[in-house]
Amino acid sequence: MYRSMLESEIRKMLGKVVGVRTLSGKDYRGILLGIEPTNLNLILGDVKGNSGENYYRLILNNNNVAEIFVEKGYLDLKKLSERLERIFPKMVTYNEQAGIIVVMDKIRVDETGVVDGSGLAAERVKKVYEEFIREEQSSQS
Repeated sequence: MYRSMLESEIRKMLGKVVGVRTLSGKDYRGILLGIEPTNLNLILGDVKGNSGENYYRLILNNNNVAEIFVEKGYLDLKKLSERLERIFPKMVTYNEQAGIIVVMDKIRVDETGVVDGSGLAAERVKKVYEEFIREEQSSQS
């Protein structure tokens, strides 16, 4: 169970800006492009180091990593899908692994908003998404 929870959290971190602190005390900030689940080797992109250095790509061996952290919280897509389900009963599916909510088999929503779909229903989904984002941001403040 712990392993599947760890892998789920790792998948959520992919594509996000993360901070990494090495055992030698170096700090890096970049986009997590890849992580090997078995040994936690990392690939970061668009990396900035704490000494001002910039790297296009950085591969870190897990033996040198002290901590990995995400500075900005995740959007709770499950909670958003439940809200959409109240408005569009039995027409919402949430694929946790893909990080996608599908409404009426044609409107796709991810952490960034409505990514596919048009029309009145898509506009309604967009409004629900924007309201949800505002509420989440105000509750984090």
